[in-house]
Amino acid sequence: MLWSFIAVLLSGWLYVDASYRGPAWQRWVFKPLTLLLLLLLAWQAPLAEPVGYLVLAGLVATLAGDALTLLPRQQLLYATGAFFLSHLLYTIYFASQMSMSFFWPLPLALLVIGAALIATIWTRLDTLRWPVCTYIGMTLVMVWLAGELYFFRPTDTSFSGFVGASLLLLGVIVWLGSHYRKRFTGDSAIAAACYFAGHFMIVRSLYL
Repeated sequence: MLWSFIAVLLSGWLYVDASYRGPAWQRWVFKPLTLLLLLLLAWQAPLAEPVGYLVLAGLVATLAGDALTLLPRQQLLYATGAFFLSHLLYTIYFASQMSMSFFWPLPLALLVIGAALIATIWTRLDTLRWPVCTYIGMTLVMVWLAGELYFFRPTDTSFSGFVGASLLLLGVIVWLGSHYRKRFTGDSAIAAACYFAGHFMIVRSLYL
């Protein structure tokens, strides 16, 4: 795992650096490369149960979504659908490991975060309003179930998954907020760092 981790870290850092100040070709090369390395890292994990393959499928869906974002604007709908599928697969992965439990402050906080994000970008979404809102909702459910799993079974595995899901949510907030409301310095780099770190932490949970 060590060399695979180093490769993911280096490739991800090169993409984050390119998002902040680097050339466009560096972004085109290292984003898919980092995801492919994460997929390879997940494939090498000692999967104790078949449910772990949901993480691999989620990474494949994410890779497809990223490829679609490189195409013209009309493909954003399909890219959003691919990201939705990725988070749905992660959600099923978390849900399969838990029994019924309910820690009410977490869904309440997530509802507030989701409502605030949607209210901020609603008027800028145009025809993508409902696809984007559905994607946000799926991401919130993913974080909720990852959190419920951690509070129900506080292990290193569940903690890694919860941190990963939370980082993916943070990346979505930064990405959508900067894309549809207001750009700020380093927004792409911050979103990319949360994006890669989130996926890595979920993959890491397969090793624990």
